[in-house]
Amino acid sequence: MEFLSYLLQQCINGLQLGSVYALIALGYTMVYGVLRLINFAHGDIFMLGAFTGFFLITKFHLPIYLVFILTMLTTGFVGYLIEKIAYKPLRGAPRISLLITAVGVSLFIEYLFSMNALFTPNYIGFPRVFSVVTYDFPLFSITNIQLVIFTITSVSLILLYLLIYKTKYGRAMRAVSFDHETASLMGINIDWIISFTFFTGASLAGIGGILYGIAYPQINVFMGIMPGIKSFIAAVLGGIGIIHGAVIGGLLIGISEVFVSAFISSTFRDGIIFFILLFVLLLKPSGILGKKLEKV
Repeated sequence: MEFLSYLLQQCINGLQLGSVYALIALGYTMVYGVLRLINFAHGDIFMLGAFTGFFLITKFHLPIYLVFILTMLTTGFVGYLIEKIAYKPLRGAPRISLLITAVGVSLFIEYLFSMNALFTPNYIGFPRVFSVVTYDFPLFSITNIQLVIFTITSVSLILLYLLIYKTKYGRAMRAVSFDHETASLMGINIDWIISFTFFTGASLAGIGGILYGIAYPQINVFMGIMPGIKSFIAAVLGGIGIIHGAVIGGLLIGISEVFVSAFISSTFRDGIIFFILLFVLLLKPSGILGKKLEKV
C-alpha cells in the first residue's frame, strides 16, 4: 500500500511537469505542421513568458488572471516578430538555412537578455502568487498549485482544440498544413495563417513559462534550453505535427523524468529522455501517433 501511494504521488508530480512540457511542445508541433520548421527559439519564448510573468507580478502587482493574459499577448507578439523578421525572408531557402537561423535566434535571445539590466543570468526567485495548500487523500496528496496547473493546461488544450477544429482559422491552419499551394488557391492568406500559428504557439509557451515559475519557483535567462529540448522531443515522440501527439508526448516525458528521479537517480533524469526518443524512433520513426509513410 505504501509503494502504491508513492507510485501515485510520483504520477501526479510527473503530470505536473508533463503539463508544462505539453504546452511548449504544442508550439513546436504547430509551427512544424504549417511550415515544416523546427523553431528552436521556442524554448526561449517559454523563458520570456516566465520573466514577463515575474515582472508583471513583482513590479506592477497585477492579479494573476491579467498576468496570464498579458503574458500570452507579449510572448505571442514576440513569436510573431520572430517569424516576420527571421523566418519569413528565408521561406524559399534550403531547410538547413532555416535550421541554422532558428538556432541563431535562440542564442540571440538568450545572450541579449543575459546582458540586460532587467534580466540576469543568475537564478531569481519567482514570486508565490498564493500560499501552498495540500489536500490529503488516502493514497496520495495534491496541492493547489498542481490543481491550478492541471486546470489551466486543460482549459488551454480545450480552447486550442476548439480553435483548430471548430473555427475557420483552424480549418485554414489545417489546410495550410496539408498543402500551401492548394490552400492559397482556395483564397487562404498563407502569410497571415503562418503568423497566427506562431502567435498561438508562442502564447501557449508563455502560459507554460508562468506555470513553470509557479511550480518550480526559480527562473533564469537560460532556463528555456532543457525544457525546450525536452518539449521538442515530446513533439517528436508523439508524432511531430500532430496536436494530441504533442500532449501525449509531453505527459510521457514528464512522467518518465519524475519516475527516473524517484526510483533510479536524478543524475539520469535528462539522459533517459534521449534514450526514450531513440527507442521510439527505432521502432516507429514517425512517432507514437504518426502515420507510417508509404514507400514509393
